[in-house]
Amino acid sequence: MTVESFAETVERIQRAEAGATGLNAFLSLAATDASPDPLDGPGAGALNGIAVAVKDNLATVDFPTTCGSRVLEGYRSPFDATVVRRLREAGARIVGKTNMDEFAMGSSTENSAFGPVLNPRDRGRVPGGSSGGSAAAVAAGYVPMALGSDTGGSVRQPAALCGVVGIKPTYGRVSRYGLVAFASSLDQVGTFGRTVRDAARLLDVVSGHDPRDATSEDRASPPVAGVVDDGVEGLVIGVPDEYFPASLDTRIRARTDAVLDGLRRAGAELRPVSLPATELAIPCY
Repeated sequence: MTVESFAETVERIQRAEAGATGLNAFLSLAATDASPDPLDGPGAGALNGIAVAVKDNLATVDFPTTCGSRVLEGYRSPFDATVVRRLREAGARIVGKTNMDEFAMGSSTENSAFGPVLNPRDRGRVPGGSSGGSAAAVAAGYVPMALGSDTGGSVRQPAALCGVVGIKPTYGRVSRYGLVAFASSLDQVGTFGRTVRDAARLLDVVSGHDPRDATSEDRASPPVAGVVDDGVEGLVIGVPDEYFPASLDTRIRARTDAVLDGLRRAGAELRPVSLPATELAIPCY
């Protein structure tokens, strides 16, 4: 198998985005000579040579950080977000910054000042948002992994709509330093991957305490990639009554029931629970 060079990756994305089937997933792309060759030997990082896309509300010194807004058009940060620095330290190659709802205020990535992102699975449908550019970039095969941010679903929802894996980590696990905030008490940097393993590998790289973020948890973050194959035997999963109202689309209910049944057959215990404050979630958000 031929390994694609960094320049070839960027050129491939440029051609795809410039063509009739372009998705408008990126707001900026790296120069083809902007990244050194991957390291070899013991100095190589956990993501050595892997192309990763980054949502355009994460500060980067070598790309503009616009948050999908003309207000910040052309702005370049004097520092990297902590998660971006950790990507570089792990040997990842950042190919570009992805399109998003302006200042992350949206759920469809139709609200970028630079035009909407299209869903690579069905161009007549939205990719979700606000991290729609990152989700679309992974779903289209531009990159295997990408970073997004999630306040009230902005990683998980576009991941679902684009058919990829998205993780919003526990609050405090991943530094928010360098993330242009939508709602600081909710925001978390999250990961996208084509597989659970890829999303987990990326999460492990960007996790960990950061003294620059006062809400960063000051304890070791247990790795998740290493337990992907452990199965769900003995796992207790709460199933909130309030998440399954009579108004729930029957197709979504059928898909969800199928997943729950699969978890049960795999050895998990499903336990009905009640979350009575659920109806207040949207007004609070």
